[in-house]
Amino acid sequence: MNVIVSFESEEPIMAQMPNSVELEITYSEPAVKGDTSSGALKTATTENGVEIKVPLFVNQGDKVKVDTRTGEYLERVK
Repeated sequence: MNVIVSFESEEPIMAQMPNSVELEITYSEPAVKGDTSSGALKTATTENGVEIKVPLFVNQGDKVKVDTRTGEYLERVK
């Protein structure tokens, strides 16, 4: 990941991360069959230990794109 860091007199004063990162889901509960309500979400844990809300079709081992500014799920990555 490329992070832009601004310095003033050898002191870092700002860091700018990319708008999104791709992370692997290391844990998520399986979706309950029949629980297909529109927009339903479940909690999943990413490889860096952060819990995010993802759609029911996302499973353990899937890679997802996460917004670094909000921590929200954006899409599943192939």
